[in-house]
Amino acid sequence: MGASLPPKEANLFKLIVKSYETKQYKKGLKAADAILKKFPDHGETLSMKGLTLNCMDRKQEAYDLVRLGLKNDLKSHVCWHVYGLLYRSDREYREAIKCYRNALRIDPDNIEILRDLSLLQAQMRDLAGFVETRQQLLTLKSNHRMNWIGFAVAHHLNSNVTKAIDILEAYEGTLEDDYPPDNERCEHGEMLLYKISLLEECGLLGRALEELHKKEYKIVDRLSYKEQEVSLLVKLGRLDDGENLYRVLLSMNPDNYRYYEGLQKCVGLYSESGQYSSEESDQLEGLYKSLGQLYSKSSAVKRIPLDFLNAEKFQVAADSYIRPLLTKGVPSLFSDLSPLYDHPGKADILEQLVLQYEQSIKATGGYPGRENKEPPSTLMWTLFYLAQHYDRRGQYDISLAKIDEAIEHTPTVIDLYTAKSRILKHGGDLAGAAALADEARCMDLADRYVNSDCVKRMLQADQVALAEKTAVLFTKDGDQHNNLHDMQCMWYELASGESYFRQGDLGRALKKYLAVEKHYADITEDQFDFHSYCLRKMTLRAYLEMLKFQDRLHSHAYFRKAAAGAIRCYIKLSDSPSKSTAEEEDEMSMLPASQKKKMRQKQRKAEARAKKEAEVKNEESSVTGSKSGKRNAKAVDPDPRGEKLLLVEDPLLEATKYLKLLQKHSPDFSETHLLSFEVNMRKQKILLALQSVKQLIRLDAENPDSHRCLIKFFHKVGSMPAPVTDTEKLIWGVLEVERPTFSQLHENSLIKANIHFLEKHKDSLMHRASVAEMMYVLEPKKKAEAIKLIEDSSNNLALRNGALGPVREWKLKDCVTVHDILGGFLAAPAAFLRWKKRCAEYFPYSTYFDGSRSSTVAKSASNKVNGNPENGGVNHQDADQNVESVSSNGKLEKLEALKDLVI
Repeated sequence: MGASLPPKEANLFKLIVKSYETKQYKKGLKAADAILKKFPDHGETLSMKGLTLNCMDRKQEAYDLVRLGLKNDLKSHVCWHVYGLLYRSDREYREAIKCYRNALRIDPDNIEILRDLSLLQAQMRDLAGFVETRQQLLTLKSNHRMNWIGFAVAHHLNSNVTKAIDILEAYEGTLEDDYPPDNERCEHGEMLLYKISLLEECGLLGRALEELHKKEYKIVDRLSYKEQEVSLLVKLGRLDDGENLYRVLLSMNPDNYRYYEGLQKCVGLYSESGQYSSEESDQLEGLYKSLGQLYSKSSAVKRIPLDFLNAEKFQVAADSYIRPLLTKGVPSLFSDLSPLYDHPGKADILEQLVLQYEQSIKATGGYPGRENKEPPSTLMWTLFYLAQHYDRRGQYDISLAKIDEAIEHTPTVIDLYTAKSRILKHGGDLAGAAALADEARCMDLADRYVNSDCVKRMLQADQVALAEKTAVLFTKDGDQHNNLHDMQCMWYELASGESYFRQGDLGRALKKYLAVEKHYADITEDQFDFHSYCLRKMTLRAYLEMLKFQDRLHSHAYFRKAAAGAIRCYIKLSDSPSKSTAEEEDEMSMLPASQKKKMRQKQRKAEARAKKEAEVKNEESSVTGSKSGKRNAKAVDPDPRGEKLLLVEDPLLEATKYLKLLQKHSPDFSETHLLSFEVNMRKQKILLALQSVKQLIRLDAENPDSHRCLIKFFHKVGSMPAPVTDTEKLIWGVLEVERPTFSQLHENSLIKANIHFLEKHKDSLMHRASVAEMMYVLEPKKKAEAIKLIEDSSNNLALRNGALGPVREWKLKDCVTVHDILGGFLAAPAAFLRWKKRCAEYFPYSTYFDGSRSSTVAKSASNKVNGNPENGGVNHQDADQNVESVSSNGKLEKLEALKDLVI
């Protein structure tokens, strides 16, 4: 570096490099300018100056200087290396790899460039290149531990596990007998455990166990040692030894469910399905009784038997498990027991048990069969459990009665209000749920969880502006809304996006969904620093787990929701593209004068409101900036409403980008293939749409959406003109071959297939709605018959033995979907209103159907009486427009009053 410079300038060049490494950028710039005064065309100095400027956020200057430096000295490995570093800082990894390879052509033995290249290859999963680079590093510097380990890990990632084991053994052969010293025992122990895990992965179980016992004294992590040992013993079939070791592990941690599962496998009493014979159940009961005597304070040893016991034994075990937790007041008891509700008959037993507790405590003050009195709170927690129980069963009247009784008993417990809010949400009263959640929030302003729960309820009620102002109470000073983005608060962004989508604000919805997608890109980038750190610190097993996690990162539920939401936005945008200003003006000119005046007034009001919001945000940021003595360095969002996102030329092309990620990482979710079908049908990609239909049928042939897509696809194909070009003829030939593979259409017309599907699922509302839609598609004249098919659906009683009343089969979400079909696809206003009236009786708490007990109906009745909103009610239609003054118990009266609140 700087070899072509005189000694004085060469020393200055070294100073530039040192200043860059120590982040003293101004000092480095000064030294670079001093060299460039005498040698203005020195390529390496120009490149280093550019790299320094890049760290000072002067990117364009940086690229210009680095390119000029490279042009002046094309055969300098420093210039190519710096160019690669510049690309790496902008996450242009493929370009960076090209630059590093060019640098290595000039200086093939440069360790720094090889190391940087290996990191990028690991990041990009270029595993063959990673192996090659790591081998070069080991050849150049074989006395460095990190190079041996890196070479072994590279072969492991490249699926050559035996080679990785050989490399680790060769590395151990270079060590002395008394290795490691005390300060390296942890790292060496981790390497040994990694090697044993490789032997296990290869299937060399006996050798792995022998190696583990041989190196026992060198392994510091005793817990990992025992877990590895027991895993090998079980795989080798030495179940007696495995049982003894699992009992040792249980003595160390008697609340670890995996240890109990392992113990059951060792004694031959484990079932993946959770189904056991009566004999096995008795043996398991005996096992857990003996364990319960050893670990009397363990909750796991009492909870696990509830999964396999039945009838009277289950009742006895549940009784002894629930009583102390109700006395103690454990709010999470219902969450703990909720998996049991999927077991036949157990929910009824739990209901009878807890109802007996309620009756006994009210009558005698204690549990049945006990003389001791319980504390007063026991009744409250019993009612709390019952409220959640009936909420789970869909019996909202009884659930609300129980929770109201609990609140009347102890009105200061926040959990009761959050539970009531959840019940109202399930019942369909979103505005009432938001109001109650806000009341709970105001009972403890320092509780972040309750605040988040309140924000979530507000977003579900489409009170976005109020939700935002509530959420930022727990963010740092400064640019508060962006702070939620910086914290990667994905649940908030997803809920906001869904709310904006429901309201038809596609720009803001897209902005929120794409923000979540960016978080996942950031998480992918965050792994970069660990490629060197984990090899240096020898956390090899954790490193491999992290890489596996990163490879399946985009299969996470949050990403799936965000990608699906973005695709829906693009589909909607494709169906009704946003109009240009000229088109809007043309439409305006055709309106009557009175309507034109109203439209202009509306526009002026919207502009004024947006201006006022911007001014308020600027004031808040300037006030917080002046208080903290710092200026807000972050750039203002140039597109806060997401309007630029709506100006894409081809929305379906954008949708396809996210669709490919879903197809790659979430192929077992029907939503992926439903979206694929919708996008490809609009793009006229017939074979890709057929592929989506086949995937839907593979996942669930009886699903209403699968049936809808199948009929719609072959109806569309049947209405296409005869093929003319060779490509069309080829597609037609594929369709003729594929159609007989669908058993639903085998020798049947589409109309007959639709009727046959109805006969199979005549008692299901959603299946009837799907058949009605397809009936209208196939025979538009039968619209009245299709509507009648939906309206003749009956809401039967569900097969449940609820002790306090019947439960209907229909779900609120399904009824809303059917309501949308009647009003939208079938365009039947009269049936639309009839359905709303009918569903209002089934779902009296639903604000969507204006149920008789919903908060909107109650508030309108109250307004008629005294002209004031009911205490605790929220007018969610005006909430977004008047967030500064929400008049209800415990609400934000004036946000200004809370501006200086310190939590």
